[in-house]
Amino acid sequence: MADVLVVGSKVKEAVKAGGCNTGGDFVPGLSAEVQNLVTKAIARCKANGRKTVRAADL
Repeated sequence: MADVLVVGSKVKEAVKAGGCNTGGDFVPGLSAEVQNLVTKAIARCKANGRKTVRAADL
């Protein structure tokens, strides 16, 4: 299992503030999506000849 890249308690808090409950698979699923975004951002950064990942790489 990969490392969780999101703070579960903060995610659950945000979901609750939206008036919903958090399923047990939501936080790991969100973390997997974040990992995909990070991986794509790194690839874009390198493709542009940089070593610093920026918001624009998202």
